[in-house]
Amino acid sequence: MLRLRFSPIAFFVATFATPYSALADTDEQLSSRASTPEEDMEVMVVTSDFRGAKLEDVPASITVIDQQQMEDEGAQHFEDILNSVANLNWSGGSSRPKYFQIRGVGEQEEYKGAPNSSVGYIIDDIDLSGLGMVSSLYDLQQVEVLRGPQGTQYGANALAGLIYLKSNDPTAVPEHGIETSVGSDDLRTFSGYSSGPVTDSGDVLYRISVQQHNQNGYMNNQYLGRDDTNERDEFTGHGKLRWFATDDLQFDLSLLFANYNNGYDAWTLDNNGENTLTDTPGVDEQKTSGASLKTTYDGFEPFELTSLTSVAKTTHTLSYDGDWANPDYWSARTCYGEACDYNYFWGKTGQRQTLTQEVRLNSNDNSRLFFDSTDWLVGVYYMDLTEDNDLYSEYNTYPDEVLQSDYDAQSYALFGQLDPDLGHGFLLSLGLRLERRFSDYSDSNKETFAPNETLWGGHVSLSKALSANHESYIRVARGYKAGGFNMSLPSSFSDKTQFDSETLYNYEIGLKSSWLEGDLSSNLALFYMDRQNQQVSASQQDPDNPQRFILYTENANTSLNYGAELETNWYATDNLVLYSSVGWLETAYGDYVYQDKDGNDIDLSGRELAHAPKFSYSLGATYRTDSGWFANVTSSGKSAFYYSDSNESRSSAYQIYNARIGFEAQEWAVYLWGKNLLDEQYGTRGYYFGNEPDLDWSAKQYIRYGDPRQIGLTVKMMM
Repeated sequence: MLRLRFSPIAFFVATFATPYSALADTDEQLSSRASTPEEDMEVMVVTSDFRGAKLEDVPASITVIDQQQMEDEGAQHFEDILNSVANLNWSGGSSRPKYFQIRGVGEQEEYKGAPNSSVGYIIDDIDLSGLGMVSSLYDLQQVEVLRGPQGTQYGANALAGLIYLKSNDPTAVPEHGIETSVGSDDLRTFSGYSSGPVTDSGDVLYRISVQQHNQNGYMNNQYLGRDDTNERDEFTGHGKLRWFATDDLQFDLSLLFANYNNGYDAWTLDNNGENTLTDTPGVDEQKTSGASLKTTYDGFEPFELTSLTSVAKTTHTLSYDGDWANPDYWSARTCYGEACDYNYFWGKTGQRQTLTQEVRLNSNDNSRLFFDSTDWLVGVYYMDLTEDNDLYSEYNTYPDEVLQSDYDAQSYALFGQLDPDLGHGFLLSLGLRLERRFSDYSDSNKETFAPNETLWGGHVSLSKALSANHESYIRVARGYKAGGFNMSLPSSFSDKTQFDSETLYNYEIGLKSSWLEGDLSSNLALFYMDRQNQQVSASQQDPDNPQRFILYTENANTSLNYGAELETNWYATDNLVLYSSVGWLETAYGDYVYQDKDGNDIDLSGRELAHAPKFSYSLGATYRTDSGWFANVTSSGKSAFYYSDSNESRSSAYQIYNARIGFEAQEWAVYLWGKNLLDEQYGTRGYYFGNEPDLDWSAKQYIRYGDPRQIGLTVKMMM
């Protein structure tokens, strides 16, 4: 976490932006806040919390990356800051990160099936869980990563935790800016924002920001003679409108439009990570329109009312050339004594719509319970999600897999929280959520499922102020993930048609401290996770169709994860800031045995989970001179990890180094930057299977690599 004392953008956010669950400040409060900007700017508010609490007051392991750090590092997309978060990983089975793992819990892909995420992903209160690729960081106020189950507040989609992105709020004074970047890989990025009052009275404020990002994607298609088959063509727009309707009533409208038209040509038969041979490159596209409306009213004497409505519509398409080559390549090779005939293409298009409605009542100064020492909150929640998918694959010009499916799910939840002040520095928090979930599924293969279930989660935490500079806590949280079903399985897999819900108990202790008269802060958390009925994504190569995999989810036995996170932030001098994060993670399956394509038992009991590196770290330093010169250096890395739950394929450990230098004036700035400076080749996704008929379909490791070295220049102007 990084926050510099003299950031004008941070000053406007701290002065004029209303916390997530608070009403607008009065003129007197704004005046008071403006009179002590340095003190207020040091306060980091967790906006995804019910009450918008300060980071040091939330009894949980949370990382908050603010706008200043993202700008200092030159982060353009969420992918650029993933390694800054301890015990957070992602699987690179798409052009941009979609599938995340927190403390070893999460998904690696979703080629078929109904949406059922373990890690929640929300942008400005719009739920995009499983659709996280549309994540430009331009004009964002902060990114929050909440580790561990968030069962009380977010329910089934936050078994492992939550990723929350918040864009900047409208400002009471006009401000505008533009920014452009150019770089290697034919990178071109154009961005701009505008904010200020709509009316002379200042009761209506607006903010608009847009970004268009393009680059070729680092791959050269030698067969087609193109260098853009893996391109990134990404547009993101945010809009906000804040209306102070009365002294008691406030409306906050947030709009999101994202259109990512990316290529997907990332896999090679020889794992060179540079040159592809495909004749039909795939795509990874997502078009999302979304809106959220937050209404807050504190005109009732006994409580405050908050209503949160969100809608989103997404079209997403993923396709790829499954043989990773072309007809000329295969016809020049011998398969079973004759020329190879191998051509495979896979694609899926989905249409998802979500509607959520939440209403909650918060206590105020007039309605605290138990001798005015206990804050309370109650609420109701409704979600409706529909997703229609059209899957089509082709093998040697013949349709191989064709499936149209319709999915609809509704969730109804009742939740509440009590936060009593026990005195003597002790604060207790009790939360509970009851959720009823209904779903309906049907497809063109005449399969139908209609499971429904009742789920519950919550938390109990106790925090203790050890001194003015040290806050300790202990937390027990229960999260849950709905059960589901596997579609289009062969008859021999009839016993795997459905799988049960998963439960996760998280036990955590932590210490949040301030040292050196507030110049150094640290957050330490130790955790132990007990997963019951763990849902495991399994895959088996079809013995009758070697190019096709049978994908399904099943329940393993209990598994145990434990580890720690430590984050520090040190204002070493008025000009130098140092920050770091370290994650340690131990994972292991419980009793889990599955069968391979030949019917052999594969015992994974006790093995580490996929995409769960034992160690992850990041180090950063920012230096600003009084005359305007600037430098930022970061390093991050991960230890080796398994790529899949179904095989022994592993990554290699890696380290990445980034740097950014420049000059900052009052109204303009220019930066020269480099990412992955040592050009480290590191894997983000791997498979172990047979995809080469000339090798008699023998299994082999295939790796998709992260971005290589990139150098660029950024210029921006503020008005």
